[in-house]
This record gives sequence, C-alpha cells and structure tokens, in this order.
Amino acid sequence: MKKVLVLGAGLVTRPLVRYLLDVPDFEVTVASRTVAKAAALTADHPRGRALALDVDDDAALEEQIRRADLAISMLPYAYHPKVAALCVKHKKHMVTTSYVKEAMRALDGPAQEAGVILLNEIGVDPGIDHMSAMKVIHDVEARGGQISSFVSWCGGLPAPEANDNPLGYKFSWSPKGVLLAGKNPARFQKEGRIVDIPGQELFDHYWPVFISGLGEFEGYPNRDSLPYAETYGIRPSGWMFRGTLRNVGWCATLKKIADLGLLDDTPWSQMPATFRQFTARLLGISPEADLVGYLADRWGLPRDAKPITDLDWLGLFSDEPLPAGKVTPIDILTERMLSLMAYKPGERDMLIMQHEFEARFPDHREIITATLIDYGIPYGDTSMSRTVGLPAAIATRLILQGEIAGPVGVQIPVIPEIYEPVLAELARLGISLTETRTMAGD
Repeated sequence: MKKVLVLGAGLVTRPLVRYLLDVPDFEVTVASRTVAKAAALTADHPRGRALALDVDDDAALEEQIRRADLAISMLPYAYHPKVAALCVKHKKHMVTTSYVKEAMRALDGPAQEAGVILLNEIGVDPGIDHMSAMKVIHDVEARGGQISSFVSWCGGLPAPEANDNPLGYKFSWSPKGVLLAGKNPARFQKEGRIVDIPGQELFDHYWPVFISGLGEFEGYPNRDSLPYAETYGIRPSGWMFRGTLRNVGWCATLKKIADLGLLDDTPWSQMPATFRQFTARLLGISPEADLVGYLADRWGLPRDAKPITDLDWLGLFSDEPLPAGKVTPIDILTERMLSLMAYKPGERDMLIMQHEFEARFPDHREIITATLIDYGIPYGDTSMSRTVGLPAAIATRLILQGEIAGPVGVQIPVIPEIYEPVLAELARLGISLTETRTMAGD
C-alpha cells in the first residue's frame, strides 16, 4: 500500500484527493490546519484520513513526511522548500504545482543524491502549459523544424452564462493572489525586441485575443517570459510571450484600481468606518466630496466611464461598513470582491489556454495553434480545481507506480518521460488541447 501525504486542503485540492483515492492500493492522508476541511475531502473513504496539522510545527510535519511515500504540497509557495528539504532528508518524493524558486532549485543536488524526484510546476499554469507546449515543440523538431515564434495565453474565467458582473470575473482560487499578480513587472520578446514593463504599467499593455468559439478577450503579459525559451529549448526570432486572459474591460479597471493604491499591502494604523471614507482617504479628499466627479476629473473620463462605474458597483463610494479585521487596502478590496464575485451554486467556471507557434522548416512555414477550453461541473468541481489538481495527482500515481522513474532531482514536466503519460491520462479524463495547423508563406 502506497502512502500519499497531501499538505493543504484549499480550493483546488478536491479533484486531486478523489483521483488518488480511486487508486486501489493508495492510502491518502490530507493534513490541514483546519481538520474539517481535510475531512470534507476524504469524506469517510476507507483509505482516506484527515489530519489536523500545523505546518509550522516542524516535528509534526517531519513525522508525517517520514511516514509517507510521497508528499504533495498544496501549501502557500513559501512552505515548499521546507517540505522538500524534509522529503530529501527522508528520501521521499514530492510533487507541487508551484513555480520553482531559488530555494527549491538549491535542493536539486541533495535530491539527486537522495534519489528522489521533486516535481514542481505540475498544475495548469504552470503545468499543462509546459506539457502541451513541449509536445508541439518536440513534434516540430522531430520533423526537422524550429520554433521561430511562441505566444501562450491562459485564463480562468466565468463560463459565458455565469459572466454576469461588470468586471467579467469570479474567483475560483485565491482572490488576493489574483490581485497581487497585477503588481508584477513583465518582460517578453516582441518581434525580436526585448520589452520591459514596470509593474505599475502592467495594465497599460494589453491586446485583443480571439479564441475560436468564444470570441474576443483581453490579454496582458504574465511576468518574465524570457526564461521559458531556455526551459523549452527554443530560440525564437519573433515573439517569446506568455500572457493572461481576461474579459474585455478588465485591464482598464484594474489599472485604475492599482493607481488608487487599492493593491497596497501596507497596514493602516487606523481604519475608516465606511467604504466612502476609505476611498476618500486614498484620494486625499473629504468623504463629503463628490468622489465620482473628482475621479472623473482626475482621470479625464466621463462620470459613466467603465472604470468608475465598476468601482461604484464594488461599493467603494458607498456608506457600507468596511469588513472587520482588515487593515490593508488589498485585503479590504479582496474581501469586497470575494463577497460580490464568488461563484453561485451550480455556476460553471471556464479555463482557456491557447498556444500560438510559428514553426519554420527548410521548405515551408507552419502556424500551429493549440487550444484548451475546459468547463467546471455544475454543483461539482471547478475547471480550475480539475486542471490544477489532476496533473499533480496523475504525476503522483505515475511516480509511485514506477511509470515515472526519473530523472531524479528538482524537475518540471518538460521532458517526454513526464509529460507524455500525464497528458495521455488528462486526455482520458477529458482535458486536452485541440491543435490546428496552417501553411504560411514567407
């Protein structure tokens, strides 16, 4: 019997746990600070166990890792190196969906010496994006071609019938994470030229993106795209770009939200009582002033411009009380958005991923588009939870059953030994990208 330890019981963990419990010879322990959350995932399954665990209790965490054959960290990313170091110490494999950072990368040598796999970035973005891109890249190379341009988009959004609020967005994962991402600088290659975007200008740089069958969206840069050329083993002469998809209008509103200071995570020593007072303080004017008129003049916009009406819809000009216990602007905004922009029972979310490749061959050029459109299950799992959790669960099964035997050390799923069996199983579960190829002239 293989023993799997799942650390964390957040929004995207349920499909992962249920998949692993369906493997006959697996025992799954879900450990969470709040044991009720873990118990909801194991649901009295005979091979499931819910455990109360404070991951800051080093001795308790180490004991659980020692007992397991593999640990899956679904904790906040700052905890992954700690979990990974304990896995190396006890010669246990580890899987996580988060990006590899320096503290994790430093464990590569020790993990190789211990003979264990520390598999990172095996979710959706990162994860399915890597695997599906590498599948196309390796196919092009096997046919004698080279990737000359790469553009990749991903976005988790409400399904069209659930897109019923002015901002065109609902939260299927950490609301604060969504907002904090709006402060990141970005870097990419555009037609051979390197472009650097400061964090405060991120939402000034967006483009229309057409997705067949769904229509037009807005896309903007996602962090630093350039290292992925090395990760994917390509040297594009045109575009090297990874971006985020949102519904039309998102960028203009988020730009104004950022400009107002609503993404600031600095605590305030004294909090106002109402949203109107809070917004007035951000603006440096009296709460008795005409806030809408002031913003319209400051931004050079009509009073009914979308960014202003969106802020009004969020209640930022209202006399409603601020949420209790929140002391930073971003936490107040997060709480407010979550109260207004959560999925209602039975509503579906939607995950869109699209890669656009230009491939050059000795005698021709191809445009290759690979697209995934996945929907959540009404009253069931969200698409976000399935596309994040299932790749990690599948990789866990494959590692423990010996179908992924290496290479050991710190890995991401960009080699065929990992991505081929994971993509095949995802396709069996109904998650796959559709490819189209067209010949292009020079």
